[in-house]
Amino acid sequence: MTAVQPLSDTQDVGSTASGGGAVETHPVRRRRRRRLTGATFVPWLYLTPAFLIFLVFKYIPMAEGIRLSMFEVRPFLGDLFVGFANYAKIFDDDRFTAAIWHTLILAAGQTFGSMFLGFFLALLLEGHARSLWFVRSAVFLPVVAATAVIGEIWRLLYYPAPDGFVNTALSWIGLGPWEFIDSPDQSLVSVMAVGIWKHAPYDMVLIIAGLAGIDRQQYEAAAIDGASTWQRIRHVTLPALRPVVTILLTLASIRGLRVFTEVYVLTGGGPAGSTDVWMTRVFTTAFEQSELGIASAGSVMLFLITLALTLVVQLYRRSREVR
Repeated sequence: MTAVQPLSDTQDVGSTASGGGAVETHPVRRRRRRRLTGATFVPWLYLTPAFLIFLVFKYIPMAEGIRLSMFEVRPFLGDLFVGFANYAKIFDDDRFTAAIWHTLILAAGQTFGSMFLGFFLALLLEGHARSLWFVRSAVFLPVVAATAVIGEIWRLLYYPAPDGFVNTALSWIGLGPWEFIDSPDQSLVSVMAVGIWKHAPYDMVLIIAGLAGIDRQQYEAAAIDGASTWQRIRHVTLPALRPVVTILLTLASIRGLRVFTEVYVLTGGGPAGSTDVWMTRVFTTAFEQSELGIASAGSVMLFLITLALTLVVQLYRRSREVR
Protein backbone atom coordinates (compact mmCIF):
# COMPACT_ATOMS: atom_id res chain seq x y z
CA MET A 1 0.00 0.00 0.00
CA THR A 2 1.57 3.26 -1.15
CA ALA A 3 1.77 6.14 1.29
CA VAL A 4 0.20 9.40 0.19
CA GLN A 5 2.68 12.27 0.26
CA PRO A 6 1.34 15.66 1.29
CA LEU A 7 1.61 18.60 -1.09
CA SER A 8 4.54 20.87 -0.41
CA ASP A 9 5.07 24.48 -1.46
CA THR A 10 6.57 23.23 -4.77
CA GLN A 11 5.48 20.32 -6.91
CA ASP A 12 7.41 18.47 -9.65
CA VAL A 13 4.95 18.84 -12.48
CA GLY A 14 7.32 17.95 -15.35
CA SER A 15 8.36 14.56 -14.00
CA THR A 16 4.80 13.56 -13.30
CA ALA A 17 3.54 14.52 -16.76
CA SER A 18 6.40 13.11 -18.83
CA GLY A 19 7.39 10.16 -16.72
CA GLY A 20 10.88 11.44 -16.10
CA GLY A 21 13.36 13.75 -17.71
CA ALA A 22 13.71 17.39 -16.85
CA VAL A 23 12.13 18.39 -13.62
CA GLU A 24 10.16 21.63 -13.56
CA THR A 25 9.14 23.08 -10.29
CA HIS A 26 6.17 25.44 -10.05
CA PRO A 27 5.32 27.21 -6.83
CA VAL A 28 1.87 26.47 -5.52
CA ARG A 29 0.46 29.66 -4.08
CA ARG A 30 -1.78 29.16 -1.13
CA ARG A 31 -4.40 31.84 -0.65
CA ARG A 32 -4.84 32.85 2.90
CA ARG A 33 -8.16 34.25 3.85
CA ARG A 34 -7.84 37.51 5.67
CA ARG A 35 -9.44 37.18 9.04
CA LEU A 36 -11.71 40.04 10.04
CA THR A 37 -10.75 41.28 13.45
CA GLY A 38 -11.53 44.35 15.48
CA ALA A 39 -8.37 46.04 14.20
CA THR A 40 -9.69 45.82 10.63
CA PHE A 41 -12.51 48.24 11.37
CA VAL A 42 -10.50 50.71 13.47
CA PRO A 43 -9.39 52.91 10.51
CA TRP A 44 -12.99 53.07 9.28
CA LEU A 45 -14.13 54.21 12.71
CA TYR A 46 -11.72 57.15 12.53
CA LEU A 47 -13.02 58.03 9.05
CA THR A 48 -16.68 57.81 10.04
CA PRO A 49 -17.05 61.38 11.45
CA ALA A 50 -15.50 62.93 8.34
CA PHE A 51 -17.63 60.73 6.10
CA LEU A 52 -20.80 61.77 7.93
CA ILE A 53 -19.87 65.46 7.63
CA PHE A 54 -19.26 65.07 3.90
CA LEU A 55 -22.47 63.09 3.52
CA VAL A 56 -24.66 65.66 5.28
CA PHE A 57 -23.07 68.86 4.00
CA LYS A 58 -21.83 67.83 0.55
CA TYR A 59 -23.15 64.64 -1.02
CA ILE A 60 -26.79 64.95 0.04
CA PRO A 61 -26.97 68.63 -1.05
CA MET A 62 -25.34 67.68 -4.36
CA ALA A 63 -27.92 64.97 -4.95
CA GLU A 64 -30.71 67.38 -4.00
CA GLY A 65 -29.33 69.99 -6.39
CA ILE A 66 -29.33 67.48 -9.25
CA ARG A 67 -32.92 66.58 -8.41
CA LEU A 68 -34.04 70.21 -8.26
CA SER A 69 -32.46 70.90 -11.66
CA MET A 70 -35.21 68.73 -13.16
CA PHE A 71 -38.06 70.57 -11.43
CA GLU A 72 -39.73 73.93 -11.39
CA VAL A 73 -39.43 74.70 -7.70
CA ARG A 74 -42.66 76.12 -6.29
CA PRO A 75 -42.57 76.57 -2.51
CA PHE A 76 -45.79 75.59 -0.74
CA LEU A 77 -47.31 74.47 -4.07
CA GLY A 78 -45.23 71.43 -4.86
CA ASP A 79 -42.40 71.03 -7.33
CA LEU A 80 -43.34 70.48 -10.97
CA PHE A 81 -41.22 68.09 -13.04
CA VAL A 82 -39.93 69.79 -16.22
CA GLY A 83 -37.10 67.50 -17.28
CA PHE A 84 -34.29 69.31 -19.09
CA ALA A 85 -36.29 72.51 -19.64
CA ASN A 86 -34.20 74.35 -17.03
CA TYR A 87 -31.01 73.52 -18.93
CA ALA A 88 -32.60 74.76 -22.16
CA LYS A 89 -33.49 78.05 -20.47
CA ILE A 90 -29.86 78.54 -19.48
CA PHE A 91 -28.67 78.17 -23.08
CA ASP A 92 -31.34 80.63 -24.23
CA ASP A 93 -30.52 83.22 -21.55
CA ASP A 94 -28.18 85.96 -22.80
CA ARG A 95 -27.14 86.76 -19.24
CA PHE A 96 -25.82 83.23 -18.71
CA THR A 97 -24.04 83.40 -22.07
CA ALA A 98 -22.33 86.65 -21.08
CA ALA A 99 -21.52 85.18 -17.65
CA ILE A 100 -19.74 82.15 -19.13
CA TRP A 101 -17.59 84.39 -21.33
CA HIS A 102 -16.70 86.57 -18.35
CA THR A 103 -15.88 83.44 -16.36
CA LEU A 104 -13.59 82.04 -19.08
CA ILE A 105 -11.76 85.35 -19.51
CA LEU A 106 -11.35 85.77 -15.76
CA ALA A 107 -10.25 82.14 -15.27
CA ALA A 108 -7.67 82.33 -18.07
CA GLY A 109 -6.29 85.66 -16.88
CA GLN A 110 -6.04 84.61 -13.25
CA THR A 111 -4.61 81.19 -14.09
CA PHE A 112 -1.75 82.33 -16.31
CA GLY A 113 -1.22 85.59 -14.45
CA SER A 114 -0.86 83.91 -11.06
CA MET A 115 1.39 81.18 -12.52
CA PHE A 116 3.67 83.72 -14.18
CA LEU A 117 3.89 85.90 -11.07
CA GLY A 118 4.29 82.82 -8.86
CA PHE A 119 7.14 81.55 -11.05
CA PHE A 120 8.86 84.95 -10.85
CA LEU A 121 8.50 85.03 -7.05
CA ALA A 122 9.75 81.44 -6.80
CA LEU A 123 12.93 82.31 -8.71
CA LEU A 124 13.50 85.28 -6.39
CA LEU A 125 12.80 83.46 -3.12
CA GLU A 126 14.30 80.05 -3.87
CA GLY A 127 17.26 79.12 -1.71
CA HIS A 128 18.29 77.98 1.75
CA ALA A 129 19.09 81.29 3.40
CA ARG A 130 17.61 81.62 6.88
CA SER A 131 16.19 85.07 6.17
CA LEU A 132 14.01 83.77 3.32
CA TRP A 133 11.47 82.14 5.64
CA PHE A 134 10.26 85.56 6.81
CA VAL A 135 9.95 86.94 3.27
CA ARG A 136 8.15 83.80 2.08
CA SER A 137 5.72 84.00 5.01
CA ALA A 138 5.00 87.65 4.28
CA VAL A 139 4.41 86.94 0.59
CA PHE A 140 2.14 83.99 1.45
CA LEU A 141 -0.20 86.04 3.67
CA PRO A 142 -2.78 86.83 0.91
CA VAL A 143 -3.47 83.10 0.54
CA VAL A 144 -4.45 82.56 4.17
CA ALA A 145 -6.45 85.79 4.45
CA ALA A 146 -10.21 85.57 4.06
CA THR A 147 -11.35 86.32 0.52
CA ALA A 148 -14.17 88.55 1.75
CA VAL A 149 -11.68 90.66 3.74
CA ILE A 150 -9.38 90.91 0.73
CA GLY A 151 -12.30 92.01 -1.43
CA GLU A 152 -13.28 94.75 1.02
CA ILE A 153 -9.68 96.02 1.28
CA TRP A 154 -9.24 96.15 -2.49
CA ARG A 155 -12.61 97.84 -2.89
CA LEU A 156 -11.26 100.65 -0.73
CA LEU A 157 -7.93 100.68 -2.57
CA TYR A 158 -9.78 100.94 -5.89
CA TYR A 159 -11.59 104.13 -4.80
CA PRO A 160 -12.05 105.88 -8.18
CA ALA A 161 -11.38 109.44 -7.01
CA PRO A 162 -7.95 111.01 -7.71
CA ASP A 163 -7.09 110.80 -4.01
CA GLY A 164 -7.75 107.04 -3.91
CA PHE A 165 -4.83 104.86 -2.85
CA VAL A 166 -4.14 103.15 -6.20
CA ASN A 167 -4.84 106.33 -8.19
CA THR A 168 -2.43 108.23 -5.93
CA ALA A 169 0.26 105.63 -6.58
CA LEU A 170 -0.42 105.77 -10.32
CA SER A 171 -0.16 109.57 -10.31
CA TRP A 172 3.49 109.25 -9.25
CA ILE A 173 4.28 107.72 -12.64
CA GLY A 174 1.95 109.99 -14.59
CA LEU A 175 -1.02 107.61 -14.92
CA GLY A 176 -4.65 107.81 -13.84
CA PRO A 177 -6.98 108.54 -12.39
CA TRP A 178 -8.86 105.37 -13.35
CA GLU A 179 -12.32 104.22 -12.33
CA PHE A 180 -11.39 100.56 -11.83
CA ILE A 181 -14.42 98.58 -10.56
CA ASP A 182 -16.78 101.50 -11.25
CA SER A 183 -16.13 101.31 -15.00
CA PRO A 184 -17.65 98.57 -17.21
CA ASP A 185 -14.48 98.62 -19.33
CA GLN A 186 -12.02 98.27 -16.44
CA SER A 187 -13.94 96.27 -13.83
CA LEU A 188 -13.17 92.76 -15.12
CA VAL A 189 -9.43 93.48 -15.38
CA SER A 190 -9.49 95.03 -11.89
CA VAL A 191 -11.09 91.91 -10.42
CA MET A 192 -8.58 89.76 -12.34
CA ALA A 193 -5.68 91.69 -10.78
CA VAL A 194 -7.01 90.98 -7.27
CA GLY A 195 -7.26 87.26 -8.07
CA ILE A 196 -3.69 87.19 -9.40
CA TRP A 197 -2.43 89.00 -6.30
CA LYS A 198 -4.20 86.51 -4.02
CA HIS A 199 -3.35 83.22 -5.77
CA ALA A 200 0.21 83.88 -7.01
CA PRO A 201 1.82 83.08 -3.60
CA TYR A 202 0.10 79.68 -3.57
CA ASP A 203 1.53 78.91 -7.00
CA MET A 204 4.88 80.18 -5.77
CA VAL A 205 5.01 77.58 -2.98
CA LEU A 206 4.32 74.69 -5.36
CA ILE A 207 6.88 75.95 -7.86
CA ILE A 208 9.51 76.32 -5.13
CA ALA A 209 8.87 72.69 -4.18
CA GLY A 210 9.37 71.74 -7.83
CA LEU A 211 12.58 73.77 -8.08
CA ALA A 212 14.00 72.01 -5.04
CA GLY A 213 13.79 68.69 -6.90
CA ILE A 214 15.90 69.82 -9.87
CA ASP A 215 19.44 68.45 -9.95
CA ARG A 216 21.90 71.35 -9.62
CA GLN A 217 24.39 69.56 -11.83
CA GLN A 218 22.13 70.28 -14.80
CA TYR A 219 22.53 74.01 -14.19
CA GLU A 220 26.28 73.63 -13.82
CA ALA A 221 26.54 71.63 -17.03
CA ALA A 222 24.44 74.20 -18.88
CA ALA A 223 26.62 77.03 -17.54
CA ILE A 224 29.78 75.23 -18.66
CA ASP A 225 28.26 74.88 -22.14
CA GLY A 226 27.79 78.65 -22.22
CA ALA A 227 24.01 78.77 -21.72
CA SER A 228 22.62 82.10 -20.59
CA THR A 229 20.25 82.52 -17.65
CA TRP A 230 17.19 82.55 -19.93
CA GLN A 231 18.42 79.45 -21.79
CA ARG A 232 18.88 77.60 -18.49
CA ILE A 233 15.37 78.55 -17.42
CA ARG A 234 13.93 77.53 -20.78
CA HIS A 235 15.76 74.24 -21.32
CA VAL A 236 16.36 73.04 -17.74
CA THR A 237 13.90 74.65 -15.33
CA LEU A 238 10.68 74.66 -17.35
CA PRO A 239 10.90 71.01 -18.56
CA ALA A 240 11.60 69.85 -15.01
CA LEU A 241 8.58 71.78 -13.72
CA ARG A 242 6.14 70.17 -16.18
CA PRO A 243 4.43 67.95 -13.52
CA VAL A 244 4.04 70.96 -11.21
CA VAL A 245 2.66 73.09 -14.04
CA THR A 246 0.10 70.39 -14.84
CA ILE A 247 -1.11 70.36 -11.24
CA LEU A 248 -1.24 74.15 -11.13
CA LEU A 249 -3.21 74.32 -14.37
CA THR A 250 -5.76 71.87 -12.99
CA LEU A 251 -6.18 73.61 -9.64
CA ALA A 252 -6.13 77.12 -11.07
CA SER A 253 -8.63 76.29 -13.82
CA ILE A 254 -11.09 74.82 -11.34
CA ARG A 255 -10.53 77.76 -9.01
CA GLY A 256 -11.11 80.22 -11.85
CA LEU A 257 -14.33 78.56 -13.01
CA ARG A 258 -15.74 78.59 -9.46
CA VAL A 259 -14.77 82.20 -8.68
CA PHE A 260 -17.44 83.95 -6.65
CA THR A 261 -16.46 85.66 -3.40
CA GLU A 262 -14.05 88.30 -4.72
CA VAL A 263 -16.43 89.19 -7.56
CA TYR A 264 -19.44 89.38 -5.25
CA VAL A 265 -17.64 91.53 -2.67
CA LEU A 266 -15.91 93.82 -5.16
CA THR A 267 -18.65 94.43 -7.72
CA GLY A 268 -21.61 92.11 -7.11
CA GLY A 269 -21.52 91.34 -10.83
CA GLY A 270 -21.69 94.98 -11.91
CA PRO A 271 -21.41 97.57 -13.17
CA ALA A 272 -23.96 96.82 -15.88
CA GLY A 273 -23.19 93.10 -15.63
CA SER A 274 -19.59 93.58 -16.82
CA THR A 275 -18.21 91.25 -14.09
CA ASP A 276 -21.17 88.89 -13.85
CA VAL A 277 -19.59 85.41 -13.76
CA TRP A 278 -21.25 82.00 -13.68
CA MET A 279 -21.49 81.70 -9.91
CA THR A 280 -22.81 85.24 -9.37
CA ARG A 281 -25.42 84.58 -12.08
CA VAL A 282 -26.44 81.35 -10.32
CA PHE A 283 -26.61 83.20 -6.99
CA THR A 284 -28.73 85.99 -8.47
CA THR A 285 -31.04 83.52 -10.19
CA ALA A 286 -31.57 81.51 -7.00
CA PHE A 287 -31.86 84.13 -4.27
CA GLU A 288 -32.98 87.28 -6.08
CA GLN A 289 -35.17 85.85 -8.82
CA SER A 290 -36.27 82.76 -6.81
CA GLU A 291 -35.63 80.43 -9.78
CA LEU A 292 -34.11 77.59 -7.78
CA GLY A 293 -34.57 75.02 -10.54
CA ILE A 294 -32.67 77.07 -13.11
CA ALA A 295 -29.98 77.93 -10.57
CA SER A 296 -29.59 74.23 -9.71
CA ALA A 297 -29.25 73.42 -13.41
CA GLY A 298 -26.52 76.04 -13.69
CA SER A 299 -24.67 74.54 -10.72
CA VAL A 300 -24.89 71.05 -12.21
CA MET A 301 -23.53 72.33 -15.52
CA LEU A 302 -20.59 73.94 -13.73
CA PHE A 303 -19.92 70.67 -11.91
CA LEU A 304 -19.92 68.72 -15.18
CA ILE A 305 -17.59 71.22 -16.86
CA THR A 306 -15.20 71.08 -13.92
CA LEU A 307 -15.28 67.27 -13.88
CA ALA A 308 -14.63 67.11 -17.64
CA LEU A 309 -11.74 69.56 -17.36
CA THR A 310 -10.16 67.55 -14.55
CA LEU A 311 -10.46 64.28 -16.48
CA VAL A 312 -8.95 65.81 -19.63
CA VAL A 313 -5.96 67.18 -17.73
CA GLN A 314 -5.39 63.87 -15.93
CA LEU A 315 -5.59 61.87 -19.15
CA TYR A 316 -3.17 64.26 -20.81
CA ARG A 317 -0.75 63.96 -17.88
CA ARG A 318 -0.87 60.15 -17.97
CA SER A 319 -0.33 60.07 -21.73
CA ARG A 320 2.77 62.24 -21.31
CA GLU A 321 4.06 59.95 -18.56
CA VAL A 322 3.62 56.89 -20.80
CA ARG A 323 5.67 58.57 -23.54
